[in-house]
Amino acid sequence: MSARVAPARAADRIRARARIPSPGSGAGTVLREVWRRPGGAYALIVLSLVAAAAALSLVWTPHDLLAADASARLQGPSALHPLGTDTIGRDTASWLLAGSRTAVVLVAGATGLAAVLGVGLSTVSALLPPRWAEPLVVVIDVLVAIPVLLIAMLLATPFGGSLALVVVAVGAGSGFSTARVLRPEILRVSRSDYILASRAAGTGAASRLFQHILPNTASVAVVQLTGAASVALLAEAGLTFLGYGAPPATPSWGRVLANAQSFIGVAPLSVVWPGLTITLTVLALTQLGDALREALDPVLRARRGLR
Repeated sequence: MSARVAPARAADRIRARARIPSPGSGAGTVLREVWRRPGGAYALIVLSLVAAAAALSLVWTPHDLLAADASARLQGPSALHPLGTDTIGRDTASWLLAGSRTAVVLVAGATGLAAVLGVGLSTVSALLPPRWAEPLVVVIDVLVAIPVLLIAMLLATPFGGSLALVVVAVGAGSGFSTARVLRPEILRVSRSDYILASRAAGTGAASRLFQHILPNTASVAVVQLTGAASVALLAEAGLTFLGYGAPPATPSWGRVLANAQSFIGVAPLSVVWPGLTITLTVLALTQLGDALREALDPVLRARRGLR
């Protein structure tokens, strides 16, 4: 009895000393650990502001998005237009505010699709017998080599450009990358002593997967999925510039940037505002991924906490 209790007590002491969240910790505990880090705090503040702007844009914007004033084209910041106007006299602040709504939908859709594809493919390829898993791994490796922009262009040929196209292209490309990175982690965890002991105790395969294997690979998945969210914002801007992204009437940060880039010499601030918005948000997503990885990875937390 004491032989089994001693390792558990030692693990508890290490966990308490390193402030490692227990396996049953809720979202509040993880968020507190993320907030303790400067990068995590920055990410939570910026992403909260983006979410609040998206919610606010549903009911209010400073100006009508379609209201154009040819006499006020490419104006600088003023009391009436705090961030200036675009090439046809529309309020830049209103379009950026409404574009946050598009950004939230884009990130949620692309990340959700990447999570389903990545976790599903990695789990199947890791748990299948080798004769079935190896061909699937080869297919995943081939698909990973296809750039997201190329996937979007191939899909745009028959279906035309749209935000849905960006979601599918980024979600699929990031899903394959996530599967490739996550599969070795699932294999490593599934061969761990505690998984073998759980199997010997008669625990079912589904129970082992959802209670032990996936939670212990969550830190790797989180980093990949926050990367997918960052790629979604950058891909939307790039694809919109190329004509495959958001339609002209759809407010998005990429659309504001694409409209302003031809007039950078005349009105440089018209490019700065959407570019700065995209940059700060992508940086926040990257920092969030790093902070979540540290909060969810017990080994990394122990190494940092016990120094």
